[in-house]
Amino acid sequence: MGKLFDLVLFFLILLSVVVVMLESVGHIDAKYHDLFLKIEWGITLFFTLEYILRIVSVKKPFRYIFSFYGLIDLLATIPLYLSYIFAGSQVLLAVRAFRLLRVFRILKLVKFLGEASQLSKALRASRAKILVFVYTVLILSVIMGTIMYQIEGEESGFTSIPRSIYWTIVTLTTVGYGDIAPQTTLGQFIATIIMVMGYGIIAVPTGIVTVEYAKHSGEKKTSSESYVHTNTQACPNCSVENHRDGAKYCYNCGDLL
Repeated sequence: MGKLFDLVLFFLILLSVVVVMLESVGHIDAKYHDLFLKIEWGITLFFTLEYILRIVSVKKPFRYIFSFYGLIDLLATIPLYLSYIFAGSQVLLAVRAFRLLRVFRILKLVKFLGEASQLSKALRASRAKILVFVYTVLILSVIMGTIMYQIEGEESGFTSIPRSIYWTIVTLTTVGYGDIAPQTTLGQFIATIIMVMGYGIIAVPTGIVTVEYAKHSGEKKTSSESYVHTNTQACPNCSVENHRDGAKYCYNCGDLL
């Protein structure tokens, strides 16, 4: 029953996000507006019931309400209600913003990803190295941007050091909008070096996270090298998920599941 409920929830989240997107297409919304409204009310009522039942079923409801998933569940529930509370032509823009908040329901899908906890652990373990990497990239961008400002000048579009740093970051990340381009030979040579460096820089954070992810992925294995299967069952006491299949007690607080 739990897996069936998760599948229904998964489908409704995707359906809701698709409806939000289709509503933004004028001719589609004009033709199917009433249908979209009925679907949205049905999904909203389902999410409201789910949210209330989660609060009722846990021993410490306030811990759930103010948790990450609790806030996401609330954010997925209230937009449609808010859009009807704030009525009037002067707040149409706010109403539209409230209704677009429904797209954040896609964050509810995170709890269905079995590998999400491993990726989260890998990112947390890598944060110090990634911060050092970002710090290095920013220093490099400031230095190279200042040099390009001196070489190219305002006539080439490098009107200030911040604008030159913007160009350096865009070039270093291999995005290359093309709104600013060096005109001098020396400037083009430096730009070439920055572009080549960009390919190497992209690989660094990928390698850092991949190594940590491999470490935490290995922790999921048992001594017999077979993977431990986990599920989305939540502890009624602390709301922690990802328990082993067949587990009777919560691995976090020890409470009976």
